[in-house]
Amino acid sequence: MTAPAKPSRATLRRSSRRTEDKIKPVRLAFLDLLGLGLLGLRTRKLRAALSALGISIGVATMVVVTGIPASSQRALMDEITALGSNMLRVQPFSGQAVPVELPEESVDMVRRIKPVTEASAVANTHAVVQRSDLIGDDDFSGTGLSVLAARRDLLSVVGGEVFSGRFFSAADEQFPTAVLGYRAAGRLGIGEIPENDPAPQIQINKSWFSVIGILHSVPLSDDLDNAVLTGWPAAKKTLRFEGNPTVIYVKVRDAHLEDVRRVLPATVFPEQPGQVQVSRPSDALAAKRATQNTFSSLFLGLAGIALLVGGIGVANTMVISVLERRRDIGLRRALGATRGQIRVQFLTESVGLSLLGALAGTLFGVLADIGYAAYQGWPTVIPLSSVTGGCLGAVLIGMAAGVYPSVRAARLPPTEALAST
Repeated sequence: MTAPAKPSRATLRRSSRRTEDKIKPVRLAFLDLLGLGLLGLRTRKLRAALSALGISIGVATMVVVTGIPASSQRALMDEITALGSNMLRVQPFSGQAVPVELPEESVDMVRRIKPVTEASAVANTHAVVQRSDLIGDDDFSGTGLSVLAARRDLLSVVGGEVFSGRFFSAADEQFPTAVLGYRAAGRLGIGEIPENDPAPQIQINKSWFSVIGILHSVPLSDDLDNAVLTGWPAAKKTLRFEGNPTVIYVKVRDAHLEDVRRVLPATVFPEQPGQVQVSRPSDALAAKRATQNTFSSLFLGLAGIALLVGGIGVANTMVISVLERRRDIGLRRALGATRGQIRVQFLTESVGLSLLGALAGTLFGVLADIGYAAYQGWPTVIPLSSVTGGCLGAVLIGMAAGVYPSVRAARLPPTEALAST
């Protein structure tokens, strides 16, 4: 008796399709599909961890290669900004037959310009300063020192710092108090401001002023080093100062610096804008912008390469998983699972594997950024785009890596899968 011929694969596929058409598919709830898709991760924990490691290394690499340069860039930008790259200096042209006086409200007018972040001013009171009234008029200790009325927000605009004592408060500026520039303090023989003893006294236009502070050298405005600063209201009361600023210091957002520079003369002195000069942006601004462009290009290149790391590992794991679980796939198909459910199962497993690696990689990358920035003394900067982009990229990679294995698993005939060894 002759043995029956073994059916071909094409016959098995046609038989499987006819059987599937007769069976009404069972709809699974979303949570059931999710649990089924993550079943492979729970049952093969070591393989899942090793596969997720590839994705986590890729995402961690992305976070690190964007976070560390971003922290370095922030530190560099802070150093360049400290050089005054975003500060403009506004003052009347010198040497004119009739001196030009800026309006008292010109500082407030400058502040109304939207890209301006800060503005302050000083004014030359043309007063004479002396260390003591016991010294005759032929004493030259105060020669070369200018007495300037200063606004309380001056230091934040010019980047000045107090060496000893304090700067003007709302109360100090109402009374005859003075703050000395670094070289002016040396010329007047005042080294430090005592905390508990009475403050040193100097004489300005025959009026006594208490010295409450001494400044460090101010690189952005070295004329302040040779100045004796008084409060704006006190100068009006005591020195017959009329309130017209001599120099206005303006801080502007870098992107709008040139635009603000063009409108400043007409803003501070609408009657005669041609009599006002504005300093040109420093070369440090060009260096800052070039640095930003360089770092931006570096970020894009490194992030693009890092996103591809780990994708091949996930795809390889999913293909092997399909080959190893052919009998399981065949059994599920024989019990009524549709091709769509099989595809969702393996696609969910691939995405879950990638997302697990993405979360772990993000955590490792952030910790590495924080540690390295702290070691270098840089401000810690974690670009949000790298974190969200890494997780989103990992999910997309997981989907792309799971498409072929899931389609291959769904196309596997139940009879052929059950017959495999």
